[in-house]
Amino acid sequence: MGQDMNNGADNFYKSDKVTVEKVTFKNQSRMSIAGNLFVPKGSNRDAKLPAIVVGHPMGAVKEQSANLYATKMAEQGFVALSIDLPYWGESEGQPRNVVSPEAYSESFSAAVDFLGSRPLVDKGRIGAIGICGSGSFVISAAKIDPRLKAIATVSMYDMGAASRHSLKKSMTLEQRKKLIAEATAQRDAEFAGSETKYVGGTVHELTENTDPIQREFFDFYRTSRGEFTPKGGSSELTTHPTLTSVVKFMNFYPFNDIETISPRPLLFIAGEKAHSIEFSEDAYKLAAEPKELLIVPNAGHVDLYDRVNLIPFDKLTSFFTEHLK
Repeated sequence: MGQDMNNGADNFYKSDKVTVEKVTFKNQSRMSIAGNLFVPKGSNRDAKLPAIVVGHPMGAVKEQSANLYATKMAEQGFVALSIDLPYWGESEGQPRNVVSPEAYSESFSAAVDFLGSRPLVDKGRIGAIGICGSGSFVISAAKIDPRLKAIATVSMYDMGAASRHSLKKSMTLEQRKKLIAEATAQRDAEFAGSETKYVGGTVHELTENTDPIQREFFDFYRTSRGEFTPKGGSSELTTHPTLTSVVKFMNFYPFNDIETISPRPLLFIAGEKAHSIEFSEDAYKLAAEPKELLIVPNAGHVDLYDRVNLIPFDKLTSFFTEHLK
């Protein structure tokens, strides 16, 4: 059940054209952020290359989608850095799987701090790719960090709108308040000593009643196509945020003031059949020029995580080549 490897699904792609180095650096809260640094093989140490930060889908880790994108961009001559967001993967943060939109966005700026310190990188030519939830985090970062010179999002989720309203605004205010009440009741319980409760994320089993969106995520996160458990982690907890923190997304408004990113360019990439396409369309409408919305024919949301036959790497290459001159 699941594991559809069609259309070049290749999440764990490796390339003999790049070198990979595990790195860590601190964010402004002095938390350690873990990353993988991909460099075109044979690069001169003083080359001053353009660089790209790549953020993983919400609930994922850098080994899921972000490493693939970073590898492919490094093949095209960019220094690329995939990162684990705080509280996930190999990055610091306790308890694990906490939702912290501000910390997530800050990690992109911290990555720019790190890249700008590398002799190989031209600190005036740094861009970013945000996949799924990281698309909204990188937009949030770019609004207050002009060092991010060009921003692309792929299968973007506005984690704020998705939490407040759900897809296609299907959540009622009463349902939202019920979730908030459950989260605050759980805060009381955990303060008194109860175990941490985790919610959302991807189901671990398919049934006849599993909805199509969960099936799509299951096919990536719960099969060998994309399944990955970080060292020291538990496969039972991967993708699942904590209940007490997930409501913090309801105070997250990444598209507010998105027009202030201009004149730096924005590229929004979404699948024609993606359940999340509304978020890329909304961001495109609100953003100022220069901006572009690229719809990938016959692609769903998760397809653009790893299906190299569908992911428009040529477009990403031309976009960053032009705007990180």
